[in-house]
Amino acid sequence: MTGVFGDVVLSLRRDGDNAHLNCLLVFGDGETQWRRYPEVAGAPRACTWLTIEVNLGLAPNTVAAYARALDDFLRFSREVQAAPEEASRAHIAAYVRDLATRPNGRAGRGRSRAKLANATIQQRITAVRLYYDFLIEEGVRDTNPVGRGRYTPGKRFGGIHERGLVPRFHTLPWIPGDEDWRSILNAAQVESPRNRLMLALSYDAALRREELCRLESSDVDPSARLLRIRAETTKSRRERVVPYSESTGKLYMAYLVERRALGHARGPLFLSSSRRNRGQPITLWTWSKVVAGIARRAGVAHFSTHTPRHLCLTDLARAGWSVHEIAQFAGHRSIQTTLLYIHVSGRDLAAKLERGLAAIHTWRAQLTAEVLA
Repeated sequence: MTGVFGDVVLSLRRDGDNAHLNCLLVFGDGETQWRRYPEVAGAPRACTWLTIEVNLGLAPNTVAAYARALDDFLRFSREVQAAPEEASRAHIAAYVRDLATRPNGRAGRGRSRAKLANATIQQRITAVRLYYDFLIEEGVRDTNPVGRGRYTPGKRFGGIHERGLVPRFHTLPWIPGDEDWRSILNAAQVESPRNRLMLALSYDAALRREELCRLESSDVDPSARLLRIRAETTKSRRERVVPYSESTGKLYMAYLVERRALGHARGPLFLSSSRRNRGQPITLWTWSKVVAGIARRAGVAHFSTHTPRHLCLTDLARAGWSVHEIAQFAGHRSIQTTLLYIHVSGRDLAAKLERGLAAIHTWRAQLTAEVLA
């Protein structure tokens, strides 16, 4: 079964008298993911649900997130000896508590707090809720144990509002300071022309990881210094054209020399130079490893593949771009997402402070003049 953005391969393997269903998730980067999700691989209904999501055109990263969340839930259910199809509200509550108290495996690297992030918990609960929606549609269950919140007294319009199963925290993205960014750039100087170009483009064009790694040669217009971000590589499924700087253009020309040695065919822009995968398109995980290495050498633990995008959009807000201009540049579907960068930049508060200080200065000057006259 083939989807628009990836494949889901279902294969039946017989072990003696028992039939076992393997679920192989094959995404656009050509990597087989099923070994990452052993619990899902052994659950026929979970495989079917993910198959449907892929064939409906859901983004590969979203499918991977759903598979990761569902695999975690199925593992928890097995450990507490509860059948997932028969899960009750109490079972879901126990899972939520497990998520809320579970140590974060990344905490030792200084990248997050000791517990799982609120966004991670929200994402996993959402995937589980959608899975039970599917089970209801298939006639396996009558109700969804996760639910979609409940009405509680509040001060919003109408006197009531809906509260989710887990409180949602709205946090601002981390933005590196000038010294952090300088350390990152210094650490990137030892990287190959390909990696330096990728870092420069990720900032110049505010690219997400998938948008960057899936660029093709035909997407670059060096004469006008423009990038075409194809709709199928974006999170919002909206195509956009964005510029890149003159200095990045020089990095692009330097990389072309390296790329010609790896392959002359047009297609994926960024190719692997490793002995095992020479000339093959690089994967998302390859770029993640490169960024992790830069973060380690720079001593900036919070630096990630998404940091250049956050920094670029914040800089545009500081430069006075309107919300709609930033949203178009970033490919945001919702203006609310764009407003995060306005808040991070402090542009509105800075403008108010400047106006307030100007008024205070004028009043103080007038008072001084009157008193000293």
